[in-house]
Amino acid sequence: MMDDQALLRYSRQIMLPEVDIEGQERLQSAHAVIIGAGGLGSPAALYLAAAGVGRITIADADHVELSNLQRQIAHQHASIGLNKAHSAQASMQALNPHCHVIALDQHVAGEPLERLVASADVVLDCTDRFSSRYAVNAASQKTGVPLVSGAAIRFTGQLAVFDPRDVTCPCYACLYPPDDSGDEALSCAESGVMAPLVGLIGCFQAVEAFKLISGAGSAHQGLSTFDGLSGQWRHFQVPRDPACPVCAQRH
Repeated sequence: MMDDQALLRYSRQIMLPEVDIEGQERLQSAHAVIIGAGGLGSPAALYLAAAGVGRITIADADHVELSNLQRQIAHQHASIGLNKAHSAQASMQALNPHCHVIALDQHVAGEPLERLVASADVVLDCTDRFSSRYAVNAASQKTGVPLVSGAAIRFTGQLAVFDPRDVTCPCYACLYPPDDSGDEALSCAESGVMAPLVGLIGCFQAVEAFKLISGAGSAHQGLSTFDGLSGQWRHFQVPRDPACPVCAQRH
């Protein structure tokens, strides 16, 4: 049960009929996993903590560098040299001390990743490497936990939700079949990125995670892309690939 302080803190959400007390209590009881505490993970983590998600695990093995501060808003100048997961944890708990934040300062893969995702109500992929995206997608598909996937590079961002509980829903590998194109082809370090763009996509990820947890509205369908130079959104339907090596056996 929420006390008076919690009712006041989350009052602007509770007054939404799509959320109400029941939805806020679902947020409070939920566990969200965020893989990546960089440009996308920063706004997603801060907003989910502020919104009242009860437990958030954030994982990142990297350390804060000066070049990160242009866009990774969970970190401060004083955070340079600190692990990103721990830096984000401090920012999240300063924003909402009632949110239990677990920082994992390591690259999570294989069985540990599957166990982590299995413990969650939703997983957010906020990474910038194809190998990580494929690994998180595989763990989502194996455990049946919905995945909110975001990406941002240069002036272009995109978002998709992959929910293995829906037999008609594709997975990340349906959208981007694995190949040998190279893991580092589209990283911000090599290609650059506009600072507010990652905030926009990371907030979009938080919106979708909020809906999945609280039960408000319906999950995003297909793929949405945003062109920061023109300010235009585009939406694409993404069919499930019956020959997908990751989700073809899902029923």
